[in-house]
Amino acid sequence: VQLQASGGGLVQAGGSLRLSCAASGGTFNNYDMGWFRQVPGKEREFVAVISWSGGRSSYADSVKGRFTISRDNVKNTVHLQMNSLKPEDTAVYFCAARPGGVLGAKYDYWGQGTQVTVSS
Repeated sequence: VQLQASGGGLVQAGGSLRLSCAASGGTFNNYDMGWFRQVPGKEREFVAVISWSGGRSSYADSVKGRFTISRDNVKNTVHLQMNSLKPEDTAVYFCAARPGGVLGAKYDYWGQGTQVTVSS
């Protein structure tokens, strides 16, 4: 599975961005899809995940109520709508895929990352 993330950019605090991740080379609806982010010098951290069917999602506490993950299993894409952005949301954002419905499955596939910068 190949993943291509896009949609990052520079935005002022309080603004919004919508990230997209396009998948190819696999059966998209076999995979849970996640978003992670990383700041230089820090560990990559979980942001959000959506189940293979789109029926379940979960979020990091730091983004809950501000970010929304969604997917389109026809267009093989997953989105992360980010509202009320804060400077601490500045990071490189990665999309990732793991087998759906498999307990303990790891994220085997990663996109290349897209930079999000939030100015104060």
